[in-house]
This record gives sequence, structure tokens and C-alpha cells, in this order.
Amino acid sequence: MLAIERLGDHGLDGADFRRESLHQLRSLLSVDAAFFASVDPATLLFTAALAEEPLAAATSQFLDNEFARADVNKFSGLAASTDSVGTLDHATRGDRAASARYREVMAPLGLGDELRVALVSGGRCWGVLCLHREDAASGFAEDEVGLLRRVAPQLGEGLRKGVALFSSAPDAPIAEGPGIIVLGADLSVVSINPRAEHWLGSMDDVDWPAALDLPLPIYAAAAQLLADREGSPEPAATRVRRAGGGWISVQASPLRGTAGFQIAVLLEAASGSQFSSLVLAAHGLTPAQDRVAALVLQGRSTRHIVNELHISSNTVQEHLRAVFDKFGIGSRRELVAALSGRPR
Repeated sequence: MLAIERLGDHGLDGADFRRESLHQLRSLLSVDAAFFASVDPATLLFTAALAEEPLAAATSQFLDNEFARADVNKFSGLAASTDSVGTLDHATRGDRAASARYREVMAPLGLGDELRVALVSGGRCWGVLCLHREDAASGFAEDEVGLLRRVAPQLGEGLRKGVALFSSAPDAPIAEGPGIIVLGADLSVVSINPRAEHWLGSMDDVDWPAALDLPLPIYAAAAQLLADREGSPEPAATRVRRAGGGWISVQASPLRGTAGFQIAVLLEAASGSQFSSLVLAAHGLTPAQDRVAALVLQGRSTRHIVNELHISSNTVQEHLRAVFDKFGIGSRRELVAALSGRPR
């Protein structure tokens, strides 16, 4: 077994896992630049990212292409596909210039073929990876693509385990008010309140390029809105890990007024349901187990769960035992405590 396939067993957090994974990949194939991001499995928006140069300098162009332009091998498409791995050369049948991403972003950076991967585990996407080669006639070979197909599930599993291991509930109730950032249509910062600066400083797993004014997850949420700025874009949301426990909710919403199209980004503590849904997913629960656990967290009795889900009490108990095993606990009280920060 390759060393990279065992990384998920080492108990690494997101940033360490991304860096070590890329180190291992470079021992197996040539990579000239890489982008490796963790994503929110509910929205596929970035929660943290490692972007190497020269990619970091072109972040805004990449975001515009990913969320606002039609192109090949979009991460969302790969995440939903039976084949989560794709190369630019294969998708364009060797005509790289057919891709706007190549013409407008990669070629000016001296980059050629790219190998994109959605990292899926347990039916959910936990991250995305893009490997680049310098511009040359030949790109990634079939055996290299096959290697990524082989290790992609293990990489997704490693990211999932990192969320499960390092997603502790807050040590104490979070009383801070919401942070507000207003962005222009070009994603420049128009205004920011002091609470937003506090929330930005409390974000954990911060691997995004230092050259950016704001963390990449904020730009990603805002860029998704820009794709439908002339219509009625729905709010875009993701969750970012908070130092000290818990997660920060990042929600971008459109603003319209005399200043033209702007974006309001709200930063606040993720709600109990937002936190618990992420952690339940990270522990690899089946859909049936997830439904039962969610009702337990709402304080529902076994009788209520039986009536709501139309299953037997024995089935409820079977699902709960499986949930307890995955969390390493033995009671409903401990499950609630694990997802609320209250003493067990």
C-alpha cells in the first residue's frame, strides 16, 4: 500500500494533511503547482485552501472561472460524477485553448495540463485537488490519472477524519456579535466592522494565500453570487473552523442600491444545527443514522422518532448503537454533550 493511502490514519488536521499529501504525491509524479482545498460538504464552497505560486496570484481569476463561467472539469461536476478525476487535455481532446481557464488564466502563468480531483468519501465531497504541469506538449499520462483515481477516496477519507477529529464544540458559549463585511462587485472590501475583524482573527486551519486581503472561503462564497448578479442570486454559505472549538458560519448575500451591486458577508458562530450536521456527516453516518441522531439532538424520545420516521423501536436502537460506536460514546446524553460543548 502506498504511504499516501495511509495518511488518513495518522490523525492529521486539515492543514497538515494537505501539506503532507502533496509531499507524498510529489514523490510519485511531477507537479509544478498545486491547489488543494477542503470544502463544506453541504455547499462545496471552500473552508480552507493551500494555493501554491503562481496560482495564488491568480486567485480572483480562478474563482471567477470556477463559479461564474462555463468550462470543463468544474469541481462541482466532478464531485457529482461517477469519475471524480479529469484532466484538461482529456476534457478538451487535446485542444487546451478550448478552455477559458487555460486561455485566460493558466497559459499566461506558463501552465499547461491540469489534473483535477473531487475528494469524495461516504458519498460526500470533503475537498478538491488540482495539480498543474508547466506548459508543454504532453500532459498527465494515463497511469498518473489512474494513480489519482486510486488515492482520491483515501484523500477524501483523510479530510473527513480530520473534520471528525478536530471539530470540538466551543469550550464556552460564544457571545460575540455578528461580523459584517461589504464587498464591491470586484470583491474589493468596501467596509468592515470590528466584529468581523475579530472573527477573521479567530479562524483556524488558515492555509489560504497570505497575499489575499480576506480568507479564500469568503471570496468563494462571494464569487458564487457574482455568477447570477443580474438575476436573483441565493445566499451562498460555508463553514470555517474556529480556533477554540466550533465553526464560523460564512454567509454571503447580495445588496442592491445606489452604489450598484454589492455583497454583504455575515460572520457569526455556526448554530447548533449547523455544527452538529457537519460533525455527524464527518463521522460517516449513513442517511438513516443521521436522521435518527438529528432527532435525538432535538430532544425527541424513541416514541417520537418511531412515529416521525415510521420505523420500529428496535431499528431506532440499532441506529443509535451504530452512532454511539462511531463517536466512541455510550448514551444519548454523551452524544448531545459531544455536539453542544455541555459536560457529559
